[in-house]
Amino acid sequence: MRAQTRQGLRSSTRQQGGRRRRAVSAAAAVAIGVMTLGALAPPAASAAAAARPDAVQNALNALVRDDGMPAALASVQDRDGRIRSYTAGVGDLTTGSKVPRDGQVRIGSNTKAFTAVVVLQLVGEGKIGLDATVDTYLPGLVRGTGIDGRRITVRQLLQHTSGLPEYGIHVDDDEIRNRYLEPRELLDIALRYKADAAPGTTWGYSNTNYVLAGLIVQKVTGRPLAEEMDRRIIKRIGLRHTYFPTPGEMTIREPHPHGYHRNPANTPLRDFTELDPSWGWAAGQLISTNSDLNRFFTALLAGRLLPAAQLAEMRTTVPAGTSGLRYGLGLTSRPLSCGGVYWGHGGDIAGYETRGGVTDDGRAANVAVTSIPTDKAATQHVKDAVDRALCG
Repeated sequence: MRAQTRQGLRSSTRQQGGRRRRAVSAAAAVAIGVMTLGALAPPAASAAAAARPDAVQNALNALVRDDGMPAALASVQDRDGRIRSYTAGVGDLTTGSKVPRDGQVRIGSNTKAFTAVVVLQLVGEGKIGLDATVDTYLPGLVRGTGIDGRRITVRQLLQHTSGLPEYGIHVDDDEIRNRYLEPRELLDIALRYKADAAPGTTWGYSNTNYVLAGLIVQKVTGRPLAEEMDRRIIKRIGLRHTYFPTPGEMTIREPHPHGYHRNPANTPLRDFTELDPSWGWAAGQLISTNSDLNRFFTALLAGRLLPAAQLAEMRTTVPAGTSGLRYGLGLTSRPLSCGGVYWGHGGDIAGYETRGGVTDDGRAANVAVTSIPTDKAATQHVKDAVDRALCG
């Protein structure tokens, strides 16, 4: 959930300086190619279906071998509902342990899609208006240089067209790693800076938008955002490995690969598995698995989480950069090489990056790597792995 440039969405935590050296430990280099299949095709499967696991596995192997990712994981669901899980690399660079099959990871800005769903459910219940202003729910809270909550709508928050400045570029990973931050503290950081643009004039990714969306949920419901997310989404569709860490919770609860981080980008990898994710909050705090993300986005697109009118609003997009990416209300669409688009979000947080989504005809794929790519080529290779998984 880094801050974004206007040239394209990274759905991430904060912009990192420099470029990442392509390096990986010897343990990771010799461990590529580990694969676990969750549901294998029957012997009579077509040649195309049989080749599909190899294409995905090869993409993960390359992320470890060529792009220096300590580990890569994927979960892929085809049109018939068959699920395959893949791993490459090692789960712990120190011990060389295996990557847990479908292990839990920090999912960063995929959290925004969950937050947006809760907001849109409340819209459907008549408790929030998409075109109501922020001041309707948080009167007087949002004021700054060129910033006025009386001029910013809920829709603009969810769509990143509010012009609000980003707080994430003004905090340091090491400084906040062991620190709990209240949502209001995050907002206060952002409001020290002038607006990036007038509301409604341009698209510009800012985690500040989703901190405010989360605060609106809490004001309207009178309940913590984490509880609303758990009740309305996680338990409702059976996401057994997805949760919102409690205040001060720095560990990952279930089997997981270790996450690694470079700060600055040209320094050696350090184990960043344990951290306080509170600075992500409604914009990036969730922990999940690739298969749970597939289940979530599949349920969302199938209309199991939102009424038709609100799902249509969520899927109404604006251009986001120059790569064909489009941003709706907490949901993105990205072109596929085989035609059509897939719907999802993506996210990163120190130690992990996740990319993926679902197609309208029922294909789903999510890929996670255990270090944030810091060069454009590696970033593109993660996206390419998703494309291979969905295109076969």
